[in-house]
Amino acid sequence: MRYGQPSQTARGAAAFRAIHQKLEGGAIFKDSFASRILDQETAATLGEIAANGSLRPWRLFIAARSRFSEDTMADCIACGVRQVVVLGAGLDTFSLRNPYADLGVRTFEVDYPSTQNWKRNRIRAAGLIEPPSTVFAPVDFERESLAEGLTRAGLKLDEPAFFQWLGVVPYLTKAAVSSTLKFISAVPKAAVVFDYAEPFQNYPAERRASVMATAERAASRGEPWLSFFDPIELTQMLRSEGFNLIEDLGLLEIADRFYGVLKRDIVLGPGPHIVRAHR
Repeated sequence: MRYGQPSQTARGAAAFRAIHQKLEGGAIFKDSFASRILDQETAATLGEIAANGSLRPWRLFIAARSRFSEDTMADCIACGVRQVVVLGAGLDTFSLRNPYADLGVRTFEVDYPSTQNWKRNRIRAAGLIEPPSTVFAPVDFERESLAEGLTRAGLKLDEPAFFQWLGVVPYLTKAAVSSTLKFISAVPKAAVVFDYAEPFQNYPAERRASVMATAERAASRGEPWLSFFDPIELTQMLRSEGFNLIEDLGLLEIADRFYGVLKRDIVLGPGPHIVRAHR
């Protein structure tokens, strides 16, 4: 990571969301602020990224994971949840788009202090206003826990909350993933949506080398993939932490549910998953 800026992975995800609005008209996920919040350096690469056909599967997956998360969030809010926590927010724009603010829904954005300051500067540079329904919760994980950071920010740990945790789990150790799930599970009627990666050995030989090369590029940027989960293992971890309603979507299920005609030429099989889990 560059000091004071989001990781290259976070910037890439934001670029994919922006390109999806232009190339596919936001068919999977609508994000009216996706392009506006980008920095000039990232915006300048959009044409090159869009022209690279090999990146199309990642673009559709990133759009789908945001759609799945916000669909789940909407269900939780319909059931009375009024606290939304975005873990590792990066350049996510839900807090700028929050259609539930009039219902009293507050958004807590959690990220490293320097990254969060950079994002807030981007919001101002785009001529946008930080919504009063948004609470920025900078957390220095080397010095404090997630619980301490969110409590300081005003999250009510004795009231239901929805947690969005996208693009983060692969970069954490399994111990850190387990610790975060344990914290979330202690919140009454908590729900979480996150994504994870399957082990390399789960991929067919003809795809394994490509996936490993992607991981190596991430590592070269200082963002190595640290955790991989077999779906059965992941479900067992969630159940051990007290989650009793679990839905795990692999690429086939994701494509069938969200891609429509866009799933042409998409190779389906082992790969990234998105999960929702409820207490």
